[in-house]
Amino acid sequence: MHYVYRLRSERFPGQEYTGRTKDLRHRLRQHNLGQNISTAPYLPWRVAFYAAFESATAARAFERYLKTGSGKAFARKRLWPGG
Repeated sequence: MHYVYRLRSERFPGQEYTGRTKDLRHRLRQHNLGQNISTAPYLPWRVAFYAAFESATAARAFERYLKTGSGKAFARKRLWPGG
C-alpha cells in the first residue's frame, strides 16, 4: 500500500505537513526523530489523517492535489475540518 498522510505538530498549533510513503509508521518515526529537514523544528508530530492507495501513481497524484490551492480548500472542508 501507498499512503498520503497529514501530520499535525503537537507543540506548535497550526504547523502541519502533508506527505506520501509506503510505510506510515516508519515515516512518522523518522519525522519524530528529526530526520526530515522540513518537520524537524516542530517535533513531536502525530498523524491527523491518512489515505491508502494501491498504486504509487494514485498516491502521488493525490498528494500533489492536496498541495494545490483547490486541494487545500477541499481538505479543509472535507478531510480535516476544524483542523
